[in-house]
Amino acid sequence: MPPRPQVLNDVFQQAADQARQKLPQLTRNQQVSRLYRNSLKVLNSWAIDRDIFNEEATKLRARFDESRGCNAGKALRLLREGEDELYAYMHPDPYRNPIMPGGTKFMRNPPLPMDVCFPDGNYPADAPKYEINPDWSKATPENGRAATGYVLVDFGKKNME
Repeated sequence: MPPRPQVLNDVFQQAADQARQKLPQLTRNQQVSRLYRNSLKVLNSWAIDRDIFNEEATKLRARFDESRGCNAGKALRLLREGEDELYAYMHPDPYRNPIMPGGTKFMRNPPLPMDVCFPDGNYPADAPKYEINPDWSKATPENGRAATGYVLVDFGKKNME
């Protein structure tokens, strides 16, 4: 008996292709600026001192500047080579800001709510008038952050929503 055709999988694949969002087409300048920015981030993960980072960043900028204004074919080749080199130098444990997701201080000791510390409601005069989110960001009306509520953290990507 011949195998049945995979009709359901084909239909599902077509539906998924229609629903999938297409990646934006970036200009060459946007691609180069993203490559430069990501290169600086990778360099920051490898540099152990700010002086070393500044020296290496200057060399990196010189490499980008020497190829400025080249023809389209050479620019495409350099962009591909740069992305390959960036992938080769990717750090296994990239630097994260300590108080951001994935950092060493992120949600280490979140402050207790004032209601837990003072259940009778008698707050001391020097107590802060604002609450702090578990990500250590101060909630103020100016920045629009909610003082309470959940912070969704994707620990795989090390970011929060």
